[in-house]
Amino acid sequence: MDDSYLALRGIHKRFGAFTALQSIDLNIRKGEFVCFLGPSGCGKTTLLRIIAGLETQTSGSIVQGGFDISTAPPAERDYGIMFQSYALFPNLTVAQNVGYGLVNGRQSRARIAARVDELLYLVGLVASAGKYPAQMSGGQQQRVALARALATSPGLLLLDEPLSALDATVRGHLRSELRALQRRLGVTTIMVTHDQEEALSVADRIVVMNHGVIEQVGTPLQVYREPASPFVADFVGKVNRLQAVAEGDHWYRCGDKRLRCAPQEGADFRPGSAVALYLRPEDRVVGGVDADDPLRCAGTVRHIEFLGGNCLAEVDVEGLAGQPLQLQYSLNQMDEFGVRQGARVSFALRADRLRVFPAGVGA
Repeated sequence: MDDSYLALRGIHKRFGAFTALQSIDLNIRKGEFVCFLGPSGCGKTTLLRIIAGLETQTSGSIVQGGFDISTAPPAERDYGIMFQSYALFPNLTVAQNVGYGLVNGRQSRARIAARVDELLYLVGLVASAGKYPAQMSGGQQQRVALARALATSPGLLLLDEPLSALDATVRGHLRSELRALQRRLGVTTIMVTHDQEEALSVADRIVVMNHGVIEQVGTPLQVYREPASPFVADFVGKVNRLQAVAEGDHWYRCGDKRLRCAPQEGADFRPGSAVALYLRPEDRVVGGVDADDPLRCAGTVRHIEFLGGNCLAEVDVEGLAGQPLQLQYSLNQMDEFGVRQGARVSFALRADRLRVFPAGVGA
């Protein structure tokens, strides 16, 4: 049974000889918060603009709420949109900006004023109704733009990198507010972002895009833990990439180490095949490792990258054919296991967390 609220089928977009999007098929359920994630130029903003009717697809169809809107103009589509620049009217007050889209809706002034008050309360700006955008901080302007996008009670909320212009602290705070508000309202939401941390923290599902195609669609945990391609493994989070050779039955040799990977779709490699093993820095055991554990490794810390509550230690590992590993340690673990530059460390690999792809693909 198709429970999609928004369905994209075979979306292609060409600009002259350049193909911006190809074969985009996607279902978004009612009330979902979906992030389009990818590097600049991957096609995520173009896809958002096609959904909004601000760009016309070369081919393909769009169905929203059971209605085909493939050729409908923007004014006839049921959405609110918030741009990266916020696009607030500098000569209008906060209240006037929020109510701008309601003025031509044949509602009474009293009803418009009541709706504006409701929205300003929702975003915590009731006391700022009479101010102008120039008198507001970046975070406050973001809230005004969000309230304006929600003013008409749209069925779909489109967000084009709404937090990218804010500093890190404000961005982290507001993304939590945005997610809480979306859950409270239950509005189907699509957000474009190139920030993987942002996508992982707010999305129900992430659509990872690259060169105009969808690489993977999944929950944040699926995308992070089970990347479907080398690109996804490299783009979402930090990862170690090791050259290895398949030995059959999901065993792989990397230098002097033999590692067995859990079966994964498309990873049945013939013996002798060159492969690449992907392993996250946290996918290791650092305490209580038996000396005869076949996955036990030892090496020397080459460099340490301080990341606040955690650190990444680059380790020259014995027996991995000269391929160093980045390992994640908490600050407490740094002290407990004596992790410092030049120190010798031991650990065991979490081979059950390995992802395997053909060598050279996406490298």
